[in-house]
Amino acid sequence: MDALKVFARNLRKYRNQIGLSQESFAEKAGLHRTYISAIECGKRSIALENIQKIANALGIDTYLLFVDESHDGELLGKRGAE
Repeated sequence: MDALKVFARNLRKYRNQIGLSQESFAEKAGLHRTYISAIECGKRSIALENIQKIANALGIDTYLLFVDESHDGELLGKRGAE
């Protein structure tokens, strides 16, 4: 799956788990609500510094935003031993 889609799905999942609206979460992360909305819809790329802001606001390690749970929890880009 595409990295932006995985990131978007995980952002929405973790944001919902902590019970915050996009607006409340955006304020906590120091970002704009429309930016969070665009990320969750897969319409916006994310700067590295904003990935860190998002993870910090969620209270999670950054890498968790890139775990593709549709593939048994594998990290994106991880290749098996050949």
